[in-house]
Amino acid sequence: MLLWFVVLYLLVSVGIGLFAARRVHNAKDFAIAGRSLPFPVVMATVFATWFGAESIFGISSTFLKDGLGGVVADPFGSSLCLVLAGILFSRYLYRLNIITLGDFYRMRYNRSVEVITTLCIVVSYLGWVAAQVKALGLLFFTVTDGGVSQEAGMVLGMGLVLTYTVFGGMFSVAILDFVQMIVMLGGLLFIAVLVAGKVDGGAGAVIDSAAGAGKFKFFPDPDPWLWLTFIGTGVTMMFGSIPQQDVFQRVSSAKSAKIALWGSVAGAALYFVFTFVPMFIAYAGTMIDPALGGMVETEAELIVPTLVTRHTPLIAQVFFYGAVLSAIMSTASATLLAPSVTFSENILRGVLPSMGDHRFLLVMRASLVVFSLLVLGFALNSDASIFKMVENAYKITLAGAFVPLVFGILWRRSTTQGALAAIFGGLVSWILVELLIGEASPVPPQLIGLLISTLGMLAGSLLPQWVGHRLPERDIHALMHHHAASLSHHAEPEHRH
Repeated sequence: MLLWFVVLYLLVSVGIGLFAARRVHNAKDFAIAGRSLPFPVVMATVFATWFGAESIFGISSTFLKDGLGGVVADPFGSSLCLVLAGILFSRYLYRLNIITLGDFYRMRYNRSVEVITTLCIVVSYLGWVAAQVKALGLLFFTVTDGGVSQEAGMVLGMGLVLTYTVFGGMFSVAILDFVQMIVMLGGLLFIAVLVAGKVDGGAGAVIDSAAGAGKFKFFPDPDPWLWLTFIGTGVTMMFGSIPQQDVFQRVSSAKSAKIALWGSVAGAALYFVFTFVPMFIAYAGTMIDPALGGMVETEAELIVPTLVTRHTPLIAQVFFYGAVLSAIMSTASATLLAPSVTFSENILRGVLPSMGDHRFLLVMRASLVVFSLLVLGFALNSDASIFKMVENAYKITLAGAFVPLVFGILWRRSTTQGALAAIFGGLVSWILVELLIGEASPVPPQLIGLLISTLGMLAGSLLPQWVGHRLPERDIHALMHHHAASLSHHAEPEHRH
């Protein structure tokens, strides 16, 4: 019965995605849903994109091992990322009427900055999407009681997600996110209530036990090196996630700048609050079944699905796996779409500038298929945990893309020379420390990369100005007063001036 429900749910999801695909008529519809999404859908797609496999399996298992201090990156850092992206950047970027973040880097700096930052963004998605694929494999393995191997489950899951994403793009992703958000909220809350009822003393007893075990300790001991690691972990997700195409797509898909801002903030708030539900379920599971406590060090990511399978009735399992499928599929589809769109727009289109809109739409879909195969290969050959895959995904964008974005928007004096110095300085320093010192470094390598990137931007921008060789630069405030179609090579013919 459970297996047939999963199959039915998958078929309905694919059907909804393909139905939404009928609204895709051009590249802009595919990439940013024609800038037509209302507030509830923007909020839902922000929440659903980030509430993925790591939120249910990864965060909960890390909480069991390390408490709240272990999840400083996600949900604390990731939620603040969405708030900052909404408040500080959404109104600037929305008014540019562009398709990708790479377009901003080109307009603000030049083609070289566009290409390098785009490659950083695309590479950063490998780990994040692979985490969702790995979770799909884990899900099919669990539901079929080992009948489908995790590897075969990964292949099957990727094929299903790819089916509707390649046709419907952002329209399919957004509509499904709205439906899947409802399923996620209802399913996980139902499980939480059911699990709490199985513990003597209910939810209060679970919370008291977690507090007594020190699981609510958030800040590290007063050791400067521990604090540096703590800050580096949080900053990696908080700042490294800002220059990401999926965040930008949700901002740009809204009907208005106001919806873009508040949709992002509301989605972030909902995400932050709701990530505590899987943590609660996982900890309660160790109280209900002591045998599950023995899985914390070795198979922590299996605790929640094992709890549901062993200790809840069929109806609860139906709700749970519906919620899990919704979480993983919504995140997987969004994170497949984002790098494929930005690679097509900012790398391939620059090579083939005369490409028409219909051909460009085909190119984006082909890029989506190719990227899916790369991610699948990475997921099949990686032994990293789901949480670590996601946490590591943002180091490259923190070191190479964050500073040029923030300074390009907020600092008029930032220049192309400064952006290039920031990118190369940040990436090279991060990679060298990672390779030569690694985890033995007292300061997290990505934090060193961020510092060098900032210094590179300041020195590269100010030194040429001081010696009188500064070239005219385009700043974000000037860009906002022009229609982006007249500045960007991707504009549709009817919008050119």
